[in-house]
Amino acid sequence: MLPTLIAVITVVVIVVLWVISTQRKLVVLDDNVSNAMSQIGVQLSSRFDALTALLDLTKVYANHESEKLIEAIKLKRNVITAKSTPEDLLKQERVIYEALGRIIMISEQFPELKADQNYIKTMDAIEAFENMMRTSSLIYNDSVTKLNREIRMFPVSMIAGMLGFCKKEYMEEEKII
Repeated sequence: MLPTLIAVITVVVIVVLWVISTQRKLVVLDDNVSNAMSQIGVQLSSRFDALTALLDLTKVYANHESEKLIEAIKLKRNVITAKSTPEDLLKQERVIYEALGRIIMISEQFPELKADQNYIKTMDAIEAFENMMRTSSLIYNDSVTKLNREIRMFPVSMIAGMLGFCKKEYMEEEKII
């Protein structure tokens, strides 16, 4: 009787330790995904700030158009947080691309704006933030891959759902033409 009890207790302890270890690993992987999304949110916020600065520069040349664009951006802008989804991010990207397209149209009408050093520097900053967002998106997708792979593999797949972990969506770059 005693050897059986010891064997049962040993198996239970091993299973409990494995569940705790697995939960801790999944928490780390999930936190990596959340952190990557937060980093993307920071980059996106910086792009919006640069876009706002660009709009301020266009006010001198096309005040009415700039004011309408600023209002449109204020209405559509949302903060990207760790809890945001890739779809939330794509919506914000569309806002930026739409605004940039309109700013470029304004700059085509006013060559002196296009030649302004502040305009050039701000456009360069927007491009730099866009490149950083691409890098952050790669990191996010890599983190999602690691989490999703762990969740899908046996034996973790048996308890991941019970522990509250589910697959995350990948971030896909939307082609805007």
